[in-house]
Amino acid sequence: MSTLSIADIEATRQLIADHVAVTPVFDWEGGEITGRLGLDCRVNLKLELFQHTGSFKARGALSVMLRLPPEVLARGVTAVSAGNHAIATAFAAHRLGVSAKVVMMATANPARVSAARAYGAEVLMAPDGKSAFALADRIAAEEGRAFVHPFEGEGTALGTATLGLEWLRQAGRLDAVIVPIGGGGLCAGVSAAVKQFQPDCLVYGVEPIGADTMHQSFAAGSPVDHATVSTIADSLGPPFALPYSYGLCRANVDDLVLVSDDQLRDAMGLLFRGMKLAVEPAGAAALAALVGPLRNRLAGSRVGVLVCGANIDIGSYAKHMGVVA
Repeated sequence: MSTLSIADIEATRQLIADHVAVTPVFDWEGGEITGRLGLDCRVNLKLELFQHTGSFKARGALSVMLRLPPEVLARGVTAVSAGNHAIATAFAAHRLGVSAKVVMMATANPARVSAARAYGAEVLMAPDGKSAFALADRIAAEEGRAFVHPFEGEGTALGTATLGLEWLRQAGRLDAVIVPIGGGGLCAGVSAAVKQFQPDCLVYGVEPIGADTMHQSFAAGSPVDHATVSTIADSLGPPFALPYSYGLCRANVDDLVLVSDDQLRDAMGLLFRGMKLAVEPAGAAALAALVGPLRNRLAGSRVGVLVCGANIDIGSYAKHMGVVA
């Protein structure tokens, strides 16, 4: 399994630089976090929720689209998404001056559908993931649009790898990083960058208990092609894994851990109280892992926690927090 070189990642950083934000890092101190972890665990947050479109997804979409031949890109793009990838593909298409026709699941949050449309994308709805992919395939075949995959492929991994390289250059030495896993594209790129740049830094992937597709794939020794998904973290819920992202994760991730929906809600509250950040459940997954299953294992370490996204409406956030909006 080949990995992604620093030269490849740096070239991608330069390729997408005009269209993405360099998101900040922050060494989190204070009573909220030290009360949960103790004084000897130091937390470095990578605040990717401040990326254009509100999540890391813009990096992968731009990396893929900017590598398309001009005549292919001119015909426009299509994509499948529960939300964040659709928004990112719409944003990238808008920035590059091409059209986007994206397929979103019927369960997609209306605020995310509106966000994709606000960037000029035509949004089509499908009842489930299988039919959504089938519709996108048909659009690509009939209209000549390029399909921008939500998590699979070298272009996507190179895009997310720019996040990992940027993070370690900002933060300096980290003992470990924690990265959420949905389809695996984020963790594939970040882990590959981390292991190239700081080989001794441990990489932990985190999944919701109700969406443990990568856990199942690691146990099986190959990507599982279907899994049951039930979690509040809809951004982390693809019901299958695919070879490229699985391979990079398998090569570069030191261990996987699971968190419950209640642990996700707890971490969302912790980020709000301690950092004044209102994030979607997926954006709190890495912190949920640190204050949960990894707390004792990473005691005394300097730990990187990726806050990957914040595309959530006020009503949904309030419901998760158990309050009235």
